[in-house]
Order: sequence, then structure tokens, then C-alpha cells
Amino acid sequence: MANRNYSTFQRTLPQEELPKNKVENQETWALVNSSKVPQTVPSAPKWNDNTVHIVPTSPENDKKARGSALRQVLAAFAAQLGTVNTGMVFGFSAIAIPQLKATNSILKIDDSQASWIASMASIGTPIGCLLSGYMMDTFGRKCTLLVTEVPALLGWILIIFATDIRMIYAGRFFVGLGSGMVGAPARVYTSEVTQPHLRGMLTALASVGVSTGVLIEYALGSMLPWHICAAVSSIIPLVSLMLMFLFPETPSYLISRDRPQEAKSALRRFRGNNYNLDKEMDALVNFSNKNNIKRLTGFREIMTAILKPNAIKPFILLFLYFLIYQWSGTNALTFYAVDIIKDSGATVDKYLATVILGVVRLASTIAACILCRRCGRRPLTLISSIGCGLSMVGLGSYMWLLEYWKSINIPATWTWVPIFCIFAYTITCTLGFLVIPWVMIGEVYPTQIRGVIGGITTMSAHAFIFTVVKTYPLLADSLTRHGTFILYGCISLVGTIYFYVCLPETKGKTLQEIEDYFSGRSNNLKTGRLIKPKVLEVRKGQVLP
Repeated sequence: MANRNYSTFQRTLPQEELPKNKVENQETWALVNSSKVPQTVPSAPKWNDNTVHIVPTSPENDKKARGSALRQVLAAFAAQLGTVNTGMVFGFSAIAIPQLKATNSILKIDDSQASWIASMASIGTPIGCLLSGYMMDTFGRKCTLLVTEVPALLGWILIIFATDIRMIYAGRFFVGLGSGMVGAPARVYTSEVTQPHLRGMLTALASVGVSTGVLIEYALGSMLPWHICAAVSSIIPLVSLMLMFLFPETPSYLISRDRPQEAKSALRRFRGNNYNLDKEMDALVNFSNKNNIKRLTGFREIMTAILKPNAIKPFILLFLYFLIYQWSGTNALTFYAVDIIKDSGATVDKYLATVILGVVRLASTIAACILCRRCGRRPLTLISSIGCGLSMVGLGSYMWLLEYWKSINIPATWTWVPIFCIFAYTITCTLGFLVIPWVMIGEVYPTQIRGVIGGITTMSAHAFIFTVVKTYPLLADSLTRHGTFILYGCISLVGTIYFYVCLPETKGKTLQEIEDYFSGRSNNLKTGRLIKPKVLEVRKGQVLP
């Protein structure tokens, strides 16, 4: 018998119930009710008044059901390569500040200037987020991704040739501007060109890119001067710019602009020639018509769309997510990694530990991408909030003990504890916090304003990054370093309650199903609420929210 694939649609009958002439191959036969597929079902015996038919499914049909994974992976990689630059921006201050503070540095800086070098990128980032949000919905996702690399290149060039602190400030501002512009369009582009079974994992590539950039910068900084590190960093936005020319605009955006033929052509490039485009095209067109998706031009129209439940609810959800995530201390550790490891009481080489930390962060991010597809958003977020809280409290407590031991002239012991806490924090933070909210930016917002409100959300996230990075030295002086880390840990632990109650599970859901949930048209997403939200009842002729 020729090799075939078969799918079980209802149930497998016990051996005694199977037709005698099929028992020997019972593991390869599918049992379905004849009313489902009368045109393809051959005749079969009857027993117990139930008709059972044998329906083979061919490999060709399986290929048509799912598009080319390789094409979707390549498109996601090209779109999100620019996020590697974001990681380099984050990691640059950690390696540059100690070099600039060194006695043999050409440019001398103090603690205040160091904090501005670290945080200046986060001033440019929110501006970039707002610009990219408007550009995504006006000029398209692809065009925005092309433009984002220009300020990034300019910023690195300014840093490379910096002769005074003001050029470094300006360069950091522009690389931050580019980082802010790339975040939302990279994730939105990926979410709109990938299928649900790949979307979560491929959207999470942005977080892999950030972690890769941090690792590269840490490794370069352990061997090279800061201006050479900036020169190497400038290669990434240049390569990203060239790659994006090879891929088309997203089908969702093209349909929203009433360009169905271009959308179908783009979808074929993302899915392959063997994929049956008609079903997905019909779904995209029907969803666009159902939600009256059209271009919004006026400020009042945009604000009205943002204030609708299907936009404002997920915005509040992610706004609070990023608030808790950032104030758990994530980027304080990233931006000041070398200094924090030195002050923690660990006896290992601070630069070696920083590079290993970057490797652990990258490995954890890759694991998070895989787990994001298998485990979902809620479990990984809860692991992060609990793990980050406990490890930060542990680090702060050890640093308090370290100060106490110094005050009574007792030598420090258990010097492995701070390194363990820092690495545990990095792993647990990366599994959820570093990946999930960025993935959800591309999932939870309606197509009509996904660019604008995605940009606002990313702007909010980077505004939190700026406040955390800029205030860390101030908190360390006023609360002491151990008090600051304990504060970060407590915020993360309290956030666990919010995540458990309010965060919906979007794994495996289509963008249309997610939007219907926030609109109140369905209740198909899981949360921890004891009382489920009421599903909207729609009367004939009623305009949907």
C-alpha cells in the first residue's frame, strides 16, 4: 500500500468495532461522519446504525494548509535584524562608561555625565516610537523599516568621530531615535506576514535580536576601545537597510489601502506557490469589511479609534505590563552591568562576567521564543514576575549583608550568591518580560491603528526605560544600592497579582480572534479572572464597536 498521511477527525474505535477488512491497518485510517465530506467518501460498511467512512489526507493538502515556513522566517529575520542594533545601543553604555571614567581616557566624564550617556538614547527612543507609529499607518510597514536605519547610522557615525561629550550625547540620541523607530514596525510587520502557528515564535525574534546586540557589545567592549565598538555597531543598520528591499509590504496593510491584487501577490511571496491563498485572502478581506478598516487621516478620527474598547483595553494592559517590567530593574542591570557586578561583592572578573551574562541572556531569549509557542504568554510572564522579584530581593539582601560585614570588619562569604542572583534574574526576566510584551504589541491592537497605538505603546515602554536608567544612580544614593534592588524586587512580586488576574492568553489565536475579545464580541481568551467579561450582544443592524 502506498504511504499516506491520515488525520483523525473524531475518534478511534476499539478494535472489535472496526471493519474486519481494515483492522490490520487501523492506525492509519481516519473515521469521520459522512455528512461532513459526502463528495469524497467511498462506500463503507454500516454497524450500530452509524456510517463510518475512511478518508485519506494527502501530503499535498497539508502543504496547502500551511505556507512556506522558510519564507516567513526569512521575512521575519530581515524585518527584525534592526533590533540587534537596539541591543547594541543598550549594551554600549555598560562598556563605554567604565572606559570613559578611566584615568587614561581622552574624554573625562563624571557620574552625572555617565548617567546622561546611558539615558540619552532613551530620550530619542520615545520620539522614534511616535514617528514610526504615524509612518507605519501612513506610508506602510516596509517603508518605515527602511527609514528607521538612517538615524541609527548617523548616530553611530557621530559616536565614532566624537571629540567631546556633546557629540556622544548627540550620537546616543540618534541611535536611540533609530531604536525607537524600529521596534514597533519590526514586530507589526512580522505579526502580519506570519501564520498563527509561527507568529509568536517569530515575533519574539525581536527580543533575540536585542539580546544578541547586547552580547555583541559586551564582547566587543571587553577587547576594543569604545569608538571601535561604535564602528562595528554601525554595520548592523546598514545590512538591515539592504535586506528590507528584498521583501514586499504586508498583505494586511495593502488590503486596508484597497489594493487586493498587490496583497495577494505579497501573500504568495510569503506563503509559497503551493499554498492555497484564497481562504486567507477571503478572511483578510472579510475582516477588513466587517471592521470597516479604512485609512484614518484626521486627528479626531485617530483619537476616536484609539479610545474604542478594542484599542484602549489592550493599551492599558500593555502600559501596566511595561511599567511593572521596567521597574523590576531590567534595564538598570543592562545599562550598568559592569558597575553592578563590581559593586555586588562578586569576586569574578567584571568584564568576563558581563560577557557570560550576555551569553546567558541570548540563550534564554532563544529558549523563550520556543517556549512562547509551546507554553503561551501567561505562564512565562508569571515565571518572570516571581523569578525577578525573588532574585532582586536576594541580591539586595546580600548587598545589605555585605555592608554589614564591612561595618564590623568581617570578611565577606558566599561571594557566589550575588552572581547567582544576577544570572537567575537574567534568565527569568528573559523568559517572559523581555519577550512577551513585545510580542503582544503585534497581536492585540486593531489593524486600522496598529501602527499608531503600537508606536505609543513602544514610546511608553522606552519612557519607562529612561526613567529607570536615569534614576538608578539617584536611587542608589538615596536608598543605597541594596535598597534599590529590594524595591525593584518588590515591584515585580506585586505585579504577579496583576498578571495573573488581567493578562489574557493569546497563544494560537488569530489576530481577528484577539481583536474580537477586546471588542467584547467574544470571550475566547483565558485570564485568571473569577468573573468573566460579558460578551457583547449584537442586534441586527447595530454598528460594532
